Amino acid sequence: MAKHLILVAGNIGTGKTTLTERIGARLGWWTGYESVSDNPYLPDFYADMRAWSFHLQVFFLGHRADQYLEAARDARSAILDRSIYEDAHIFARALHHMGNLGERDYLAYRRLFEVVVSGLPRPDLLIYLRAPVPVLTERIRRRARNMETGISPEYLTLLDSFYDEWLGAFDLCPVLTIQTDDLDYVNQPGHLDLVTKRIQDKLAGKEVMNLTHK
Repeated sequence: MAKHLILVAGNIGTGKTTLTERIGARLGWWTGYESVSDNPYLPDFYADMRAWSFHLQVFFLGHRADQYLEAARDARSAILDRSIYEDAHIFARALHHMGNLGERDYLAYRRLFEVVVSGLPRPDLLIYLRAPVPVLTERIRRRARNMETGISPEYLTLLDSFYDEWLGAFDLCPVLTIQTDDLDYVNQPGHLDLVTKRIQDKLAGKEVMNLTHK
């Protein structure tokens, strides 16, 4: 079996962590997750975004770069929950857009980002998960994480627009788009089977249809 690096991307609440867990377990792949519980900057960031945005983004940049390098050293294929590219093209951009990351810090972060990613292995597949904003809002409400209480539909819509722009120019690897509002990888084995087959076929270079609503 060839070794692959797969990235799972998508807005907040699209199901990235769940899919990463299930695919990793199903296929025996190395899995990497976003640093949340052990992130030393998140509490300060949510208390004062303008003061701590730059620190948080630099922390995520280093954390994800370490993940990519660890995945490259492992003999297994790897699947990562969120990509390093989203940090810059989606979240740092959103912080800058909303005035929480000043121009000087934003430009310094982007220069550092470009240097870091230039030394990382290219991914073999990007899985882009999508769901309508009302579905995302309800999922975020149900999981009831304290740090997510301030996430508004307007913010999710802004992120969606940035995802559309980023993926419109993304050319590092093939992209498989999956609409997740009607998928349940946990309780519906057939749904996981379907997604797994699409991923394996895409990695094999086969022509694969995206899993989206008509």
